Amino acid sequence: MNSKIKYFQSIHFKIALVLVLILLVTLEIVGAVFVNQLENKNVASFKKQVQVPTYVNTTLTNELSASNSSKANIRIKSLLSNIDSNNYTEIQVVDAKNTIRGTNEVGDQNSVGQKNFRADIKNAILNRRSSSSITTDSKDNSRYYTVITPLVRSDNNELVGVIYIHANLNPVYSEINQITIIYVIAAVIAILAGVLISIVISKAITKPIDEMKKQTLQIARGDYSGQVHVYGRDELGQLANAVNNLSVKVEESQESTESERQRLDSVLTNMTDGVIATDRRGYVIIMNDEAGSFLDIDEKEAIGTSILDILDIRKEYSLRDLMENPDETIVDRSDEDHDLILHAHFSLIQRDSGFVSGLVCVLHDVTEQQKIDNDRKQFVSNVSHELRTPLTSVHSYIEALQDGAWKDETIAPKFLKVTQDETDRMIRMINDLLTLSRMDSGTQKIDKELVNIKELFNYILDRFDMIINSDGTTEANPNKPDKDYRIERHFTKSDLWVEVDTDRFTQVIDNLMNNAIKYSPDGGVIVCSLYKTKNNVILSVRDQGLGIPRSSIPHIFDRFYRVDKARSRAQGGTGLGLAISKEVIQALGGRIWVESTENRGSTFYISLPYEPIEEDLWDED
Repeated sequence: MNSKIKYFQSIHFKIALVLVLILLVTLEIVGAVFVNQLENKNVASFKKQVQVPTYVNTTLTNELSASNSSKANIRIKSLLSNIDSNNYTEIQVVDAKNTIRGTNEVGDQNSVGQKNFRADIKNAILNRRSSSSITTDSKDNSRYYTVITPLVRSDNNELVGVIYIHANLNPVYSEINQITIIYVIAAVIAILAGVLISIVISKAITKPIDEMKKQTLQIARGDYSGQVHVYGRDELGQLANAVNNLSVKVEESQESTESERQRLDSVLTNMTDGVIATDRRGYVIIMNDEAGSFLDIDEKEAIGTSILDILDIRKEYSLRDLMENPDETIVDRSDEDHDLILHAHFSLIQRDSGFVSGLVCVLHDVTEQQKIDNDRKQFVSNVSHELRTPLTSVHSYIEALQDGAWKDETIAPKFLKVTQDETDRMIRMINDLLTLSRMDSGTQKIDKELVNIKELFNYILDRFDMIINSDGTTEANPNKPDKDYRIERHFTKSDLWVEVDTDRFTQVIDNLMNNAIKYSPDGGVIVCSLYKTKNNVILSVRDQGLGIPRSSIPHIFDRFYRVDKARSRAQGGTGLGLAISKEVIQALGGRIWVESTENRGSTFYISLPYEPIEEDLWDED
């Protein structure tokens, strides 16, 4: 979130401050140099002004060398009084004996003839050197210039005395102060003008920058409209042009990226495979709906979760394993409610530099494929097993006949009968397999016709009544010719017309009746029912046999499935009858199911679609 910048933190203020500081420092340096030079020049000029003319020094030297000191003092006084005193505060003449010989101060004439007590004058006499100094009076803070000049005779270089000059420098410094004040006033005016100029300049500089800032913030919010005004062809103008070009490029790039993102989202959404993408630490960053459906997890919950936990493969794999050796694996997500087996294919997300930035996992549902593979393996195993038994039996009896059993008139026919029965059993099994194969491939022809299902059901059951009334032997029970059973009918009174394939429907009822006869006890009752609901015709066949265990009911219509394998095989079954019945009923648009209680019998139900037929259709003739 963009926070508002305070004025004192803005570049506008900083530029103005820098310009003012530069101007202030410049004026300070210039002022200091100027005042210093002015002071040095004025003081030097003042020093020249307070220098005693050469003729005065010469005259004073001669007077100090005179023998008559009284007359010399009068002439010295006259000479000093004639000197312009505007530049001098005090002038004293002291001879070599440290005696004051003259002064220009009217009120201090009493000191003439007295000893001098000034240390600087004594030092000048002793050292025969001139000296000068600038001192400040602590009483009134006035500045004074003091110069002491030795007076030496030119003929013998003899020191005859010194001249002491004490001049007030206040006029000089007063002039300097006045000039300094004028300079300071001018500097303040210049600084104020500089402030105004710096504000204008900083505003001129920062205005394009501020406009570019607003434009970049607008771009950051996703609004690419508007352009930065170009004020000139300087660097800021070039920068403004660059920002405008950037806005156009970013808008084009954003549109392209958005288009690609929408295309990717559309692809991911409509993919039948699940897709999961992670960052380089293995945490989920993208997951499509199909992957969420497979894994039963919401995308929001999955984001930020490790893919090892999402797929529940942490025990088998580490993130390093997936990064270093991306491979394929099977993820079993089956539970009690449904089966789900996923094929997970991992691949790396790599940049052009080779840097691995994450993983992509594609999940493909292979549940049906695995089931088909398992069914195929089971089918091959079952067919091999089912064919091996009769073939082994046939092979054994043929070997016995080859070894001479054919000569035995009693044994040979029995061996040939078993061989024929086993051969017929294999033929029935192969025919059943061919029927299932045609149904699986959709090539099995179903010839539907409108028939009276009540009459057709009665007709099929009448055949079984005729068999039991003839000799008690059925094709399904060749080993038990003496088994007795009874068929009861519970049919609706009205005729029910249904579209069925007569031959295939007869095959289904034959399978159900044969099973009922097989597993019913001797003398048992087989109850066959027929009634209608609103949109269906319901047929049922109930026996009083051993029943089916609860765990076997879901598999009773599977191919080659037998509840009691040894007993079923002994009774000559192929294990395909119920599977064929299920395929036929489904092809007729119906449904078949079973209800059973162990040791109390089973009831097989068939539901077929039914629409009432108007009687007028059959009365046209």
